[in-house]
Amino acid sequence: MTPTNRRNRRRAFADYRVDAENWITLATGDFYPDILEDACLLYEPVLRLFDQLLRSSESSIRLFRATTEVRQSWMRIQLARVFRKYASPDLPVEMLKIKRDAAKICDQFGHRFRTIEDVQAAFSGRPMPDEALCALLWEYKSRGKKGYDLTERLFELFRSHLPSFTIQGPVRAGADIRLGDVLPDYPKADRPVDFVISYHSAPVAIGLARYDSDRGGAQEDDRTGGYRECASEILSYAERKNINLKVIFVNDGPGLLLGTMWQDYVALEEIQPRRIRIVTLRMVPYRITEGWLLN
Repeated sequence: MTPTNRRNRRRAFADYRVDAENWITLATGDFYPDILEDACLLYEPVLRLFDQLLRSSESSIRLFRATTEVRQSWMRIQLARVFRKYASPDLPVEMLKIKRDAAKICDQFGHRFRTIEDVQAAFSGRPMPDEALCALLWEYKSRGKKGYDLTERLFELFRSHLPSFTIQGPVRAGADIRLGDVLPDYPKADRPVDFVISYHSAPVAIGLARYDSDRGGAQEDDRTGGYRECASEILSYAERKNINLKVIFVNDGPGLLLGTMWQDYVALEEIQPRRIRIVTLRMVPYRITEGWLLN
């Protein structure tokens, strides 16, 4: 039997587990220490501005307030990351970067900030630029890129594979599609999805796409639990409206091989195997077909 025939004989996501490593796509990454030169060039201005704010602040609370007052969004986020590393590692950057919440954060958590003297001593004890810190900041820079790459490649693959269908959604960065904008009277109008597949302008499939670099534990449970809720909601709507609507979860990356992730996705697909499909990019030509979409 040829490899193509063997692939075509597989019906469920579970059937691909025997050679799962051959069905995932690995995103390219940056080698260490090759990135250090570029990282230091990019983040040295951030560290110098942080040093300037640090020297002119009489307390860590004042230093924090100074970082939130920087107008340029990218620089403010980087300063929040540096402040977190030096003064408040237990608070998320998403909280620290918001200027309007600065007073509340100072009231609630300011007493936990490392003292300004300790921050100054720690910061001045490092070289300028600090290669280690620049490398850490560089990791944030590429966060999300693998997911964007996955979506872009999915759209290219789908359009060449099924040209009679249309696929819409943010190809890379951009606002998610809200189901209330594409499905009349959808009960949760603000439900975000990554793509919608249509045939002659009528939606036939709703999809989410994620790249799993590494997954496990609570993160793994949260992901598949959220997927189950989303699939159930969409298919209940389709049944109520008596319309043909499928749900596609495109997941890829080495995280699928960790823990129980693969089996969790098998269980998700088995909820309604004729209407839910879990695929990696390499499975798309074999599992997302015109017959399945329109059946």
